[in-house]
Amino acid sequence: MLFGLDGVEAGLIIVFLCLFGGILSGFPVAFAIGGAGVISFGIIAALDSAGLLIHQAIDTSSAMYADLIAQGVKSDTISVFRYPDLPRIAEPVFAGGWERALDRNLSFIVNRMNERVLAGASIETLLAVLMFVLMGITLERSKIANELLTTMARVFGPLPGGLAVSVVVVGAFLAASTGIVGATVVTMGLLSLPTMLRHGYSPQLATGVIAASGTLGQIIPPSIVIVLLGTLAGDLYSAAQETRAQVAGCSDALTYLGEPAVVSVGTLFQAALIPGIMLAVLYGLYAFGYALLNPSKAPAVQLGASNSEPIGRNHGLTWFLGVPALLVVGLIALNTAGVVGSQNVTVDSFSDAGQTASLRTKVSPECQASMLELHGQAAWDRAVEEQREIDAAGGVQEARKLTEAEREAAFAENLATAPVIGSGLAIGFLLLSLVLTTARGVAPTADPRPLLVGLAGVALGLLADAVLISPITTPGITLAIIAVPLLLIFYGIRHAARLLGQNELLRVVFPPLVLIIAVLGSILGGITNPTPAAALGAGGAIMLAAYRKLHDQEKSGAIILWSTFAIIVMILVGVNFDLRINVENVSTENWIAFVVAKIAYLFAMFGMLYGCWVLLRGKVLTPIVRETAKVTSMVFTILIGSQLLNLVVISFGGEHYIQGFLKSFDNEFTVFLIVMLVLFVLGFVLDFLEIIYIVIPIVGPVIYGGTFDPKWVTIRIAVNLQTSFLTPPFGFALFYLRGVAPREVTTGHIYKGIIPFVLIQVLGLGILWFFPSIVTILPALIPN
Repeated sequence: MLFGLDGVEAGLIIVFLCLFGGILSGFPVAFAIGGAGVISFGIIAALDSAGLLIHQAIDTSSAMYADLIAQGVKSDTISVFRYPDLPRIAEPVFAGGWERALDRNLSFIVNRMNERVLAGASIETLLAVLMFVLMGITLERSKIANELLTTMARVFGPLPGGLAVSVVVVGAFLAASTGIVGATVVTMGLLSLPTMLRHGYSPQLATGVIAASGTLGQIIPPSIVIVLLGTLAGDLYSAAQETRAQVAGCSDALTYLGEPAVVSVGTLFQAALIPGIMLAVLYGLYAFGYALLNPSKAPAVQLGASNSEPIGRNHGLTWFLGVPALLVVGLIALNTAGVVGSQNVTVDSFSDAGQTASLRTKVSPECQASMLELHGQAAWDRAVEEQREIDAAGGVQEARKLTEAEREAAFAENLATAPVIGSGLAIGFLLLSLVLTTARGVAPTADPRPLLVGLAGVALGLLADAVLISPITTPGITLAIIAVPLLLIFYGIRHAARLLGQNELLRVVFPPLVLIIAVLGSILGGITNPTPAAALGAGGAIMLAAYRKLHDQEKSGAIILWSTFAIIVMILVGVNFDLRINVENVSTENWIAFVVAKIAYLFAMFGMLYGCWVLLRGKVLTPIVRETAKVTSMVFTILIGSQLLNLVVISFGGEHYIQGFLKSFDNEFTVFLIVMLVLFVLGFVLDFLEIIYIVIPIVGPVIYGGTFDPKWVTIRIAVNLQTSFLTPPFGFALFYLRGVAPREVTTGHIYKGIIPFVLIQVLGLGILWFFPSIVTILPALIPN
């Protein structure tokens, strides 16, 4: 035995030292990881061949081991940590020789590259990384942060600590639109730090709030960390729960849990939203509280108004709060009363299948005992009663084809109970009304008559929907009926757009806000998965950057605006009309809709290509593509290298050894706490990519194989990884900020300033520990 260590322990230390040596050597991390795997395997193989690495394995042929198996102890749960008195046998770490381990590793690395990088089930999700990186870099190059910081400083500057609060708000905003930590920290450091120091802000507070706010992109969706964690978490949770079910004596996880053992990236985005906002609020509260206690170190600053004309308090409360609240409450009340709602009266050709029992009750006695322990006696008794009723009724009722009479009766019933006003039109009219009322709020002295004409069009449109439009009215006839109200509305919207454009806050915030809502709304609402949403975000970012470039060049951005309008038209036509033209009996209005959608699509593509040409001519597109390729290549190269390193650890039993140690604890809270502490410590010296791809696959089968909600586990890991960007002395955000900070700001200032925010991160982790519903409430409310 080398230095009195078990061979597997010595192998893990060798891998650890090779990994850190490669990272600290200055060689690119993406290649250092793979190199560390190759070098560590060579060292371990040489020591194993020399007989210096001896593993003290459990003697499975001993009587004590046989007694444990006879007592019902599963072989997977037997380890040297839980049963240290079991007889041991000495064997090399490579039981079949290092040559066999090398052959196996080479074959496995090819298979894993094919599964996880080239053509596996997770490759579609990983493509979202490319799109989100492209989206973030494009928006960062479009100078969105510059305008946001200036505008938010004018809005929050008059408050105590207002500049610090404005940095937090912009950090959260950029997190939801770009998610690129390095670019965000550098940009805010260049723009905000000199301004904050010039107005008397403490260097510690200024650097701390900039570094911390810049890392919000690691947790607020669309977060690359969540995407990468989600691709792993889904596989790890499914496999771990299948193993857990088999240990419990059940055939599969669905039987044991009563639900599928799945977790998706979209669900994790939903789960991460509230924790991300919570951390941003905690940052802002700390900055505001610090300013109240130390007014000289975070003074209020007047940087000018963000509106073209002054707005009175009563006027602002009326049009920014009162009227919008009244409109929203009114729509909710009409929906509750059944006046507004879905007008879908379609009847399926088949009846609904019968409901199965909440739990499978026809299981083995061992599985039944495990399910009783997991779900409780009440849930089991309820499932037994449900199954008894199903059996008495002759089994689960299967779906059957409805007769023509049954379909006509169901259609008539749906038609009679349908709401008077469709929810689609009602929500659309509500959004248009909010635009009109907001325009009235930002321009108190402007002529209100065009806005009133628009609001009259909204009222006329709702009346027309209630009186003239029924659930069976075709989309073409519906459009003809509301054509006049729409013309009135667009007349008011055109005037409102001119008024809103004079407000700096809305002019700066509105375009990226629409993009954020489109991307996150489609994911959080369960409309699509992250990859198409990321593609939408990347395309929208290109068009937004092109429009800003044309504006800077004092050229017209009409083509970009009309292309955006064409995309909206294309989506609306696709949602409301049947665009399938390869079926029999295509109606005239559907043919017209298809032609309109095709023209809108072609014009939108022309606008996209025109936007790319504008950025290429302005020498913006080339660095965007180059930086996107660099970041994406780094991510995928780290993924390949980490797979190689993981296979090396697996080949000499290191993964099984670590998992055996973690499984030796009876309390899964203790196990999870140990893992979180290890991740926190590793965050001092490792980037989040290395932790995700090297550490999580090793500890994942243990932490995802218990009773914890996988969403809660993953979000806690993500917050912990976010902390790794902040923790001195190796926090990457600190190095980004150090590179752009003025000379008078020392490294000591940055370290002292970040400590309160690291403590806030720890506080956030504690809040999530004691209140897990913060993570789970949104996925429970929104269907996925």
